[in-house]
Amino acid sequence: MQIYPSAVATVGCVVGIFASGEWKEVKGEMKGYTEGKAAYLLTLIWTAVAWQVSSLGMLGLVFEVSSLFSNVISTLALPLVPVLAVVLFGDKMDGVKAVAMVLAVWGFVSYVYQHYLDDRSTAERAAAGGDARECGNADRRGEIC
Repeated sequence: MQIYPSAVATVGCVVGIFASGEWKEVKGEMKGYTEGKAAYLLTLIWTAVAWQVSSLGMLGLVFEVSSLFSNVISTLALPLVPVLAVVLFGDKMDGVKAVAMVLAVWGFVSYVYQHYLDDRSTAERAAAGGDARECGNADRRGEIC
């Protein structure tokens, strides 16, 4: 599950770099890196390692909790990257980053609120003496469980 999407993404990136001609600029980019060539390579290596750890963590969430929760956590983590880039690297906060952060937080809050509503509905049915088991989306469509 993890190897194939990563392989497809790697092939897509390599094809894109060669098709655009950007591969010619990598050596100059490495020389122009203010921290040096070694730091440039270590940055690339640790970025790749961090993405793999993140992907495996998300896959672990799918197996241990649910795919929906894994997606929500990855969505919640999206605004952290621009914030950390601004704080740690002095990157500029522009409109695109701000909108992406607002949408990610909105999605997470919507997820949490929906779970609150579902739990409240289940508790109300239990208090009324009804069947307290989870009915899925039935109560949202007005159907009786």
